Amino acid sequence: MTDLKTAQKGRVLCVLGPTNTGKTHLAVERLLAHRSGIIGLPLRLLAREVYDRAVAIKGPNHVALVTGEEKIVPRGAQWFVCTVEAMPLDRAYDFLAVDEIQLCADAERGHVFTDRLLQARGSEETMFLGADTARGLVRRLVPGAEFIARPRLSQLSYAGSKKLSRLPKRSAVVAFSAGDVYAIAEALRRQRGGAAVVLGALSPRARNAQVALFQNRDVDVMVATDAIGMGLNLDIEHLAFAELSKFDGVGMRPLTPAETGQIAGRAGRHLRNGTFGTTTNPNGGDCAPLDPDLIERIENHRYEPLQAARWRNPDLDFSSVDALAAALDVPPPREGLVRGREADDSLSLQVLRQDAAVLERATGHERVTLLWQVCGIPDFAKAMHDSHGRLLAQIYTHLCDGNGRLPADWVGGHLKRIDVTDGDIDTLATRLAHIRTWTYIAHKGAWLDDARGWQEKTRAIEDRLSDALHERLTQRFVDRRTSVLTRGLTEDPALLDVQLGEDDALTVGGEIIGHVTGLRFRPVGHDSVDQRRIIRQAAIRVLGPALQDRAAAILQLPDAAFSLSPEGGVMLTGPEKDSVALAVLAKGADMLTPKLNLLADDLLPADSRRALEEKLGDWLRRYLRQNLGDLYRLKDAELKFAARGIAFQLAETLGALKRDDVADLVRGMGQAERHPLRKMGVQFGEMHILLPKLLKPKPTQLKTLLWAVHEGREPEAPPTPGLTSLPVLEWRDDRWWLAAGFLRAGRHAFRLDVVQRIAEGARQAEQAARQKPARPEGRRDDAKPQPAQSAAETVAETVIENPALDAAPAHAETGEHIEQPVEAAAEAPAPVLAVEVAAEIPAAEPPKPKKRLGPPGSFLPDTAWMNLAGCGPDELHRLLWALGYKPLEAKDPDSGDKVTLYVRSHKAIVAKRQRETEKRREDQAKMVDSPFAKLAALKAKR
Repeated sequence: MTDLKTAQKGRVLCVLGPTNTGKTHLAVERLLAHRSGIIGLPLRLLAREVYDRAVAIKGPNHVALVTGEEKIVPRGAQWFVCTVEAMPLDRAYDFLAVDEIQLCADAERGHVFTDRLLQARGSEETMFLGADTARGLVRRLVPGAEFIARPRLSQLSYAGSKKLSRLPKRSAVVAFSAGDVYAIAEALRRQRGGAAVVLGALSPRARNAQVALFQNRDVDVMVATDAIGMGLNLDIEHLAFAELSKFDGVGMRPLTPAETGQIAGRAGRHLRNGTFGTTTNPNGGDCAPLDPDLIERIENHRYEPLQAARWRNPDLDFSSVDALAAALDVPPPREGLVRGREADDSLSLQVLRQDAAVLERATGHERVTLLWQVCGIPDFAKAMHDSHGRLLAQIYTHLCDGNGRLPADWVGGHLKRIDVTDGDIDTLATRLAHIRTWTYIAHKGAWLDDARGWQEKTRAIEDRLSDALHERLTQRFVDRRTSVLTRGLTEDPALLDVQLGEDDALTVGGEIIGHVTGLRFRPVGHDSVDQRRIIRQAAIRVLGPALQDRAAAILQLPDAAFSLSPEGGVMLTGPEKDSVALAVLAKGADMLTPKLNLLADDLLPADSRRALEEKLGDWLRRYLRQNLGDLYRLKDAELKFAARGIAFQLAETLGALKRDDVADLVRGMGQAERHPLRKMGVQFGEMHILLPKLLKPKPTQLKTLLWAVHEGREPEAPPTPGLTSLPVLEWRDDRWWLAAGFLRAGRHAFRLDVVQRIAEGARQAEQAARQKPARPEGRRDDAKPQPAQSAAETVAETVIENPALDAAPAHAETGEHIEQPVEAAAEAPAPVLAVEVAAEIPAAEPPKPKKRLGPPGSFLPDTAWMNLAGCGPDELHRLLWALGYKPLEAKDPDSGDKVTLYVRSHKAIVAKRQRETEKRREDQAKMVDSPFAKLAALKAKR
């Protein structure tokens, strides 16, 4: 049993007081004033900070850093900066200090601080630093210790509750879980331009990079866990609690007043006063307000004194695993000491005691000592004890079987899986925790061949992961552009460094805040009203002249530099840059005369704006007339009477017109009146009157665009060029289909020229079916006998009716001429003289009369129509139905098969007449209020 009476080695000084009293600064000064010394700090982050300060004073060859994962021990090191757990106490030091000694009461780590309080001494001076709550406990445990009270250098006062968006500058928000920290940082990014993030799980490199964002004022707010409450010196002026409870390893519990005061005390530095309060937690709403009694305690630094220190037996028995476990269970030997919660190393020992392979090897003092060293490997990833225990069991068996060395290939395999820098924040943080475990193992020294090489390798991996994690944190939680603008809210915008680069990016302070696209300035991201105001004020100095110069250059460009996009934008095209929109089409007086809305920033001078509008308007008129010239010629043509009305309506409907809509006009037109329209390309069909040339792809695209602009709708892509029909996959207005040159028939659409030809074919088939079938001569009972036809006459008729000798039929409406193939003409039989073959042809039997399949006017659809339309029977059925034909079933008298005939629908005829009547009434109603009707009424009165 160790004698707990403290050895009197030099002076024992306890410097106690609240935060911001300069205690740590005093200890570092005393450390470096001695010939040798060591200081134990509660956090490796703080240890790194103190180490850097000591190196700056004494040089890197004389200062050592010892933490769980990092050991920098020069050969001539005289001053050691360590975490409390990692303090090497196997040598003598003139000076020894332990910071935050009140942690001796911590349930998890307290036994380590208690051991340093009772056992660790400097030969000349020992200094314990901490809160005044530890005064009575230290006085009981360390008789003869001297006490110095250090008052706070600045005042700490309560500032109430504030929303995240209203936190003052240089604020820190404290939460107690990574999820809450991330949620708060995300909210601050949207509202304040971002936040630095400090978590205990960060490596020193990543933590320092995040702190630098705050210290350099790239962001004005930091979000952190309670790790900042342990001596980290930051320029914090206000500290806000997002929550007042934490998970302590067992369950959720409220913060003690001392813990709350320790964290709140981070506000204010040196002589600057600080404030504290509460704020909103996006994951949990508003934090509960602080109790008035708690506020008074924090402001006056009055907390309950510590009653007992946590203790664990430091004299362990390594003769066997059971003896080791029994030594750990020894109760505290005196008043003022209590058992602490089982530490991670003790829990790991319990797990390994269940492993048969471990127990088989853990025999003898040396092996049990090695087992306890393995149990001391920290669980940085905070994994389940079983998972961490499996890793420890593997390490222990490898060390036992490998003469105290770990296999290089096994360790290398683990490091290779960890050395990956892609992934999200949580993934990188997990890898960083795992590499910290291997960094700790590498620094054990004797466990690895070439330990220094492995230390450098693990450090390199940790640095890469730290940089990647810092980059992910910055990308996610820091919007530098918004941060720059937020700072500009309180500064003169005229002083901001605004630049317009060659890539058309507008930057403020080196951060892109927007781009100049064409003649418009587009801010980046979603900005608040205040931020937009700053952007405008900052940008006005450079945008006005830049836009004026750009407009002058555009005015000198030829027509080839402009194009019209399918969406209706007038685009500026260039050889080096992508097309940019200069203007957009808008509804005009009619479809053929759209307006142009210039897409230009308000900073563009008015004279430049007018000149651009005039130039682009002239270009648009020339462009439309070039591609839709037939429509403009119809619109401008000097025609009379009905021809003028049809030309006007064709121009209004973009070159395709339902014949029913102008039935009255067409009915009264003769061929002479139609002739001028035909000369201008107009085709009169069964169903439509149209301009076939406008069915080509380019005019079709323009027509659908003009229709959409005039109707105030989003432009939609026209049918694929070359298709004669296509399925209707989504609803579109029938007027749009007409502008596109198609007729919608149910769920299928057909090109109008194809509809014309099929409608004409159906009409001819209907007319042929209305004729009575002719009886052969000699079969009619009421007819007189006719003389038999001579063979010569029969052959002559045969020669004349041979289709191979006929000229190819011409289609009158379209003017197309279908030529017979050369092969067909070559195979046609030559004409034969009737007198030469008269004797060879026997008298033919007169043919039997063909029975009609259905009622008069019914006909079978021609299969060639499906080939023409590129559709199947169902789609052809829909088209014929749209043309006014209804199907009926009939039976072929010769074959007995059922066939589908089509006959003119009476309902369709009535509907057509009704549409014509309604159209006539609409025209008459329009004429009642027209100037022509009023003029006619005046003439009638006279």
